[in-house]
Amino acid sequence: MSLHHANSAEVINVRPLGDQIRDAVSSALAKTKHLELMRIVLHADKSMPEHAVTGEVTIQVIEGALELHAHGKIQPMQAGDLVYLAGGTPHALHALQDCSVLMTILLHQPE
Repeated sequence: MSLHHANSAEVINVRPLGDQIRDAVSSALAKTKHLELMRIVLHADKSMPEHAVTGEVTIQVIEGALELHAHGKIQPMQAGDLVYLAGGTPHALHALQDCSVLMTILLHQPE
């Protein structure tokens, strides 16, 4: 079974999950040739290991709190915070609380 990805003009709910976050998992929201949108769910004290992607990335905390590890620094982030990472930047996330994050990735640079 393939994952549902939103179509053009389809409204995507990225509101906070509230109490449902305990049972939530990460999911792909939309994917095109040039862009990928994901809701990343990390439960308290869980991590997304360091990795890098070719394209530019944004990470927006929807709810909860986490630490962003990038550029040799650890930066706290909480609901409402947004960060941009240049393509190829190694980064990791560590949840301080149950949290959900909207991650966007530019997959292919226009030439």
